[in-house]
Amino acid sequence: MKALISVSDKTGIVAFAKELEKLGTEIISTGGTYKKLKEEGILATEISELTGFPECLDGRVKTLHPKVHAGILAMRAKEEHMKQLQDLDIDTIDFVVVNLYPFKETILKPNVTREECVENIDIGGPTMLRSAAKNYQDVTVITDPNDYEIVLNELKQNKAVSLDTKFYLMNKVFEHTANYDAMIASFIKSERKDESFPEALTFTYEKVQEMRYGENPHQKACLYKEIGKCKGSLVSAKQLNGKELSFNNINDTNGALELLKEFDEPTVVACKHGNPCGVGSSSDIYEAWTKAFNADKTSIFGGIVTVNREITKKMAEEMKEIFLEVIVAPSFEKEALELLKTKKNLRLLELPEISVKQPEGSLDIKKINGGVIVQTIDSKLLDNYEVVTDRKPTDKELEDMMFGLKVVKFAKSNGIVLAKNKQTIGIGPGQVNRIWALKQCIEHSKELIGDEVTKGAVLASDAFFPFSDCVEAAHEAGITAIVQPGGSIRDQESIDKCNEYGISMIFTGMRHFKH
Repeated sequence: MKALISVSDKTGIVAFAKELEKLGTEIISTGGTYKKLKEEGILATEISELTGFPECLDGRVKTLHPKVHAGILAMRAKEEHMKQLQDLDIDTIDFVVVNLYPFKETILKPNVTREECVENIDIGGPTMLRSAAKNYQDVTVITDPNDYEIVLNELKQNKAVSLDTKFYLMNKVFEHTANYDAMIASFIKSERKDESFPEALTFTYEKVQEMRYGENPHQKACLYKEIGKCKGSLVSAKQLNGKELSFNNINDTNGALELLKEFDEPTVVACKHGNPCGVGSSSDIYEAWTKAFNADKTSIFGGIVTVNREITKKMAEEMKEIFLEVIVAPSFEKEALELLKTKKNLRLLELPEISVKQPEGSLDIKKINGGVIVQTIDSKLLDNYEVVTDRKPTDKELEDMMFGLKVVKFAKSNGIVLAKNKQTIGIGPGQVNRIWALKQCIEHSKELIGDEVTKGAVLASDAFFPFSDCVEAAHEAGITAIVQPGGSIRDQESIDKCNEYGISMIFTGMRHFKH
């Protein structure tokens, strides 16, 4: 038996090669792998001895040779193939152990040049892997060091690798090479600054962890991370306490984090089932926490809290008294962490780069039956705005309008947010018509905070008012200012009603549907 070994990741390769050698396998190797094996006392043959042709072009060409690929691709059950090998004086290769140039590690290096990245595109490695995988019934192909033990155990127990295991290894090869090629294509597209959608779309992600279950206990789930685009994201957070994050935890926390990134000043976002339930901003992070909590003391139960400043002991003392699933912050005071850790199931995540947003042009992907729909992320809040009523908003109203607009951008559509003093006082998400969303907002705000709370508040809407009924309801609740995109054929009706009631209204011209 012969094994061709050429690996960039040399984890476990010496031990594996020694075991193959003990089992009577002749080892052929290349470049740095050959040197490593020789240093460890393994009797290896250099690839140039097999091919009769020296490595050339700075190592760019070494395994691209008929004596390598014919030895891998020959089908042992075909007499014609075996006779051709005999006539050409070519031996079969039974094991191909290859992993590829570290392209991912290269492109992630700071200040790396395009030339260096291109030079780390492997050519011979993928070719050998694909050849061996195609001939899986005769060749055992290994690209993952974690599979060395599986292969060795079968060789020791059965003196052969089973067809099922070879088929499994074949599958891993094509997953690996597809991932590798997708990374290269993505890098080249980025270098070209090409923001168009390609004709064929391929994504590449790395597994982070498998989960106990998905959205519901009968569903399977797993977390993957996007290569090179994790800065400031949930997948780069460090878990300091609590149970493993569930599918729902991750989904809800991600939404809370994305909303939090809209704010520069000290802000706290509480989220439940993918919707914000309480948001507060202030010059002081404790006051921001108090606003977010008091906005909806009911819905925060079992919810997610994200904070863009260090969590203090004073905050932790209050958080500890509430049932929360997840808390995310850039840091925790020592005493705060000790207090919160007394709740063994509470998931505490530290994310120093919590304010870093997704890169411009990042994609939002939704799976549908039979395909995906893809769009760029909703990265803008507004470009400008127009006051469309007789009365202009006061500075305070305008401040609350921008606050409310940031929140409603992340509420499921149809979405309405009522805000006052940089605090949400009512959130109406996910309704099938806009007036129901507004009525829900008003009803809940009065129930949760007090009958008079909506007086002097502002209203933010994720899309236009189709009728003037929302203005009527706003007036009855004492709301004094409205921000919405505009664009309805009945805009003038809403404007006229605002003028009648002395409500200030601005149009942004930018809708923020979130389905």
